[in-house]
Amino acid sequence: MGFCTITNKTKGKLPRLPFVSIKEKILGSDYELGLTLLTSVKQKKLNLTYRNKNETTNILSFPLSETSGEITIDPIKVKKDAPLFDMNYTQFFKYLFIHGLLHLKGFEHSSTMDRQEKKYLKMFS
Repeated sequence: MGFCTITNKTKGKLPRLPFVSIKEKILGSDYELGLTLLTSVKQKKLNLTYRNKNETTNILSFPLSETSGEITIDPIKVKKDAPLFDMNYTQFFKYLFIHGLLHLKGFEHSSTMDRQEKKYLKMFS
């Protein structure tokens, strides 16, 4: 049986979202997922280490195996970026979580991934 652990390493509050339900719908109940909220400084270090980009980013996805993965989110960056996508903080956080899960499932940025994101956003609206 998979699980979803959530670790908040920031002072901010996690939005109220059905994280486990979304994870199970996209990746299945056997998938083991870690979701960690990080400060901009820590997220920037990960982004530099793994993507060679010396800036923070709102989300990073790390597949660890076929049945496990890790997602890190910078909630401050999510708050800043939400208006750029015409969404509020909670909506954008949900969108990014779905986006990260789809990457863990093997999707690359594409129109197919966009359709999947819209489908799951609608399902969990």
